[in-house]
Amino acid sequence: MKKKIISTLKISIAFGIGVGIIYLSLKDLSPTAKDDILSSFLLADYSWVALSLFFGILSHLIRAQRWRMLLQPMGYDTTLKNSFLAVMIGYFANLGIPRSGELARCTILYKEDKIPVDKSFGTVIIERTIDMIIFFSLFFLTFLLEFKRINTYVEENIFPALEEKFVFINSGDLFFQKIFGGIFIIILIIYILFWKKIKQLPFVIKTLKLFSGIWEGLKSIVNIKQPFLFIIYSLLIWLNYYLMIHMGLQAISQTSGLGLGATLSVLVLGSIGIMLTPGGIGLYPVIVAQTLVLYGVSADSGYGDAIGWLTWSSQTIMIIILGSVSVLIISLKKDKKNP
Repeated sequence: MKKKIISTLKISIAFGIGVGIIYLSLKDLSPTAKDDILSSFLLADYSWVALSLFFGILSHLIRAQRWRMLLQPMGYDTTLKNSFLAVMIGYFANLGIPRSGELARCTILYKEDKIPVDKSFGTVIIERTIDMIIFFSLFFLTFLLEFKRINTYVEENIFPALEEKFVFINSGDLFFQKIFGGIFIIILIIYILFWKKIKQLPFVIKTLKLFSGIWEGLKSIVNIKQPFLFIIYSLLIWLNYYLMIHMGLQAISQTSGLGLGATLSVLVLGSIGIMLTPGGIGLYPVIVAQTLVLYGVSADSGYGDAIGWLTWSSQTIMIIILGSVSVLIISLKKDKKNP
């Protein structure tokens, strides 16, 4: 009961934040801007949206294949179908509970192919690490290519707001640093004095076993048979993300003329919104709209919000549909195994 209450609270808080951001982003829009958003949805060229979804699905297929490559050095193999179903269920789960998808997809592979969760989870950590390396590389690339544009916007809009809000902060106040430093020292002393007894506790034994499996999964990257192909797959995933965004921008005339730099900025900054809220709910469209301000799409026009909502909603609906179908397929396979 306690776990269910905590889980419900997490979901409620996560979606509450998303709904709150949606409300805050829409409440100050003028009636004209709201009309522009609605008309953009009605007049959008959905052939571009369909093409955007194609590249989104292709990125997930490549991710599923890349995951197989990480599992193979440990002696485990799965079909592309099972890997893809697990990936889509993972994305689907993340819409409800942030970061739950990683465990969900590993659990699916355990049920389907008996691949231990701790070992497959180690490979997922590798995936996330590689994705973060590529993300930060793109972040710095975007910053270098668009420095002048971003710098002007930050100086005119961000810095004044930060100075107004955080003028009371005293950087010389180290009170909290001292508290956390003291706690760290106490934990370190307890660890040194009582480690032999601590490591015999059942909970600690299970935890160490879990981390041992994760470590084995992490080591699998060293033994990949085709490392160059693995790198190509990793880059192709993000290339498809890029194309997905670029095709989405073509859907309405007010953003169709934006250059490749705008697409890169939306990709990088929009990814931050997806990291911070479940599936980017509420926050992603706001970040997209503010990013497009840098490229001459007025925040008051509503077109930035429109393309943000159009791309976010289409991708989210795709994940919901494919995730639900994946759950259904796995359930039917389970029923056939246990008639």
